[in-house]
Amino acid sequence: MSKKPVVPLPELHPEPQIPADQLFFTEEEKAKIARFKEQYLEPAGAVMKTLWLAQEKFGFLPPEVLQLVADELGIPYAQVYGVATFYTQYYKEKKGKYVLDVCTCFTCQVCGGYDILHYLEEKLGIHKGETTPDGLFTLQEVECLGACGSAPVLQVSNGPYVHSLTPEKVDQLLEDLKQGKLPPFVSLTLPQDEAELGGNRRSDAEAVESYRTPPVAHHTR
Repeated sequence: MSKKPVVPLPELHPEPQIPADQLFFTEEEKAKIARFKEQYLEPAGAVMKTLWLAQEKFGFLPPEVLQLVADELGIPYAQVYGVATFYTQYYKEKKGKYVLDVCTCFTCQVCGGYDILHYLEEKLGIHKGETTPDGLFTLQEVECLGACGSAPVLQVSNGPYVHSLTPEKVDQLLEDLKQGKLPPFVSLTLPQDEAELGGNRRSDAEAVESYRTPPVAHHTR
């Protein structure tokens, strides 16, 4: 083994985090996974959907859950592990009730992504990658969320985005989440669409915001 690994190496025999009597898929869940497999030429094609199902069931994906997925799909553990560790949307560790993914990729970086990340660290009293003592919030730094036109942006628990972030917007978001109120699904309207599309291109949006010029970052790291 490497004496100085580039990244921390996983434990060879980690302590299970899901009780053995809870570590199983129900018959209904197995039937759903079987339908996933039917959609692909190879069982491995269903790994992402099955991981998502497992995360919704167990809350996160410790090694024993990854093994459960591998066994159910009939594919190597390493293949499941590789997919789960590639995507930040899959939680390998137990998270808070709300996971705040703050984008610091290039556009968000120059428009204030790190300003928002540092503001949240101060507001919550934690650093990125940590969870508040009450288990309510986990703060993460992530790569591009694909909403560069409304930078800086964050995503709440793999769900709704909050666009054009400011400290005031962050304060309101935290207060809403403390009360169990998730942000709405917002359709962001680009300038050229205001008149032509009547402002909103999505009929299923719960709220609409108009484009505004992104800010300039105070911090870029």
